[in-house]
Amino acid sequence: MIDGLTMACINLHSVLRNLEDLCELDDDAKELIKGKNITILFSAKGVPEATLSFKDGKCIMQKGKHQPYDMKLYFTSADHFNKMIEGKANPIPVKGLSKINFLKNEFISLTNRLEYYLKPTEEQLKDPDYSKINTILTAYTAFFALSEIGNNDKIGKLNASRIPDGTIAISVLNGGPTISLIASGGKLTTKKGLETNARANMSFDCLETANGILNGSIDSYTCIGDGRLSIKGYIPMVDNMNKLLAQVPAYLK
Repeated sequence: MIDGLTMACINLHSVLRNLEDLCELDDDAKELIKGKNITILFSAKGVPEATLSFKDGKCIMQKGKHQPYDMKLYFTSADHFNKMIEGKANPIPVKGLSKINFLKNEFISLTNRLEYYLKPTEEQLKDPDYSKINTILTAYTAFFALSEIGNNDKIGKLNASRIPDGTIAISVLNGGPTISLIASGGKLTTKKGLETNARANMSFDCLETANGILNGSIDSYTCIGDGRLSIKGYIPMVDNMNKLLAQVPAYLK
C-alpha cells in the first residue's frame, strides 16, 4: 500500500532532487538555468522542507530550510504536494510573487525535461547518450527513494531497522555515479559520493548492468553469478537494503 507521506518525501527529496544532476548532465537544462539566480523553499505540511537553488549555471538541492530564499512554495499536506507533482494542483506562493514567471516557465520546462529522462521508451534507451543520463538519474532516484521509504513507510521502517549501523558504498563503474547509504539507529541517509570506511560494497560493472537491474529487465542474481554485480563486505547490510530496494518500484511506477 502506498503511503502518502512517503510518496511526498520521495517526490521532493528523491525525484525533484534530480534537478541538481539534470542541470549538470543535460545541455537543454543547462541552457534553461543560464543566468538564473533564484532560491526556492518547498514547504509541505508534515514533510521535511527542501531548498532548491539556481546560481552561476548550477542547481543545488538541500534538505531543510536554507536562508536566504527568494520564493516559498507552501503545500497544505503531503497529498497537496503529490497532486502538484501529478499536475493536478498548484502550490501556494507565500513569498516571492515577483519570481512567479520562473516557476511557470523555466521550472516547468526543467521538470518536463526530468520526466523525459525518467520515463524512457525502449527506442530512447538505444541512444547511448540518453541511456547514460537515464541510468544516472534512475540510480540516484532509486537510492534516495530507498532512504525515504526506510524512514517513513510502515514496512520500510521495519526493513530499515534490520540494517546494521554503517555505510553501504554503491558504485556504477565505467562512467556511473557513486552513492553512500548510511544506516544509524534504524534511520537511513543517502549521499552522493563514497563515504570512507564502508562496511559493505555493491558494484555494478557498467551503466548497462545498473540500468537493467534497476528497471527490472535483468535479474540481479544472474548478474552476481556472472560477475556483473559484485557484493562485498558485511552481506546482511546489503540483504536488508535489497528488501527496501524492492519496495521502490511501487512508489516510482
